[in-house]
Amino acid sequence: MIAEPRSGKFITFEGGEGTGKTTQIARLADYLRSEGHDVVTTREPGGAPGADSIRSLLVSGATDKWDPLSECLLLFAARREHLNKTIWPSLAQGAWVLCDRFADSTLAYQGYGHNVPIPFIEQLYSSIVGDFAPDLTLILDIDVAVGLGRANARNTDNDSREDRFERMDISFHERLRQGFLEIARNAPERCAVVDADHDPDIVSDLIRAMVNTRLAAT
Repeated sequence: MIAEPRSGKFITFEGGEGTGKTTQIARLADYLRSEGHDVVTTREPGGAPGADSIRSLLVSGATDKWDPLSECLLLFAARREHLNKTIWPSLAQGAWVLCDRFADSTLAYQGYGHNVPIPFIEQLYSSIVGDFAPDLTLILDIDVAVGLGRANARNTDNDSREDRFERMDISFHERLRQGFLEIARNAPERCAVVDADHDPDIVSDLIRAMVNTRLAAT
């Protein structure tokens, strides 16, 4: 499969629960717009009507609601819709697309977290996504207990029911964190790890510097 042509930039934000991705995406979007860029913010699972329907199946309910292989298939179905309806058209128009999670989350959550064979996930990626990949992946890293504490406080404040993955056991989240760090080690030309255990202003400065260094946003 040949990746869609693009003139914009695709930046993905990855990490475990409570790392502050939503806040940092909004701040980077504001900065890029101030530099004159057209910016689209989106998320996975979701980001397109069909993908949002699949999201509702995945992020709520019992922690054992889905077999991990079924989760993978649903996530890649949602991803295909997201690519076709949102990501590829936006990039073709020259926008900078900032995405809260992409395929690395599937590798981390279902692969490292739930022990789905990595080659199986890689084959799904090849078949569904092809040669397309982010220009830059920012992996926000934080101690698992701190991140879950933040996530639980957020869900209490917002009365959110999208907490299925947050409720999984601590060993799952530890595997998840190590999985993201291994992904970063395996793809240093694409990935940058950001220490998210700082004041949000400091994290924003770190991210802005990485984007300017890697992608020349200014």
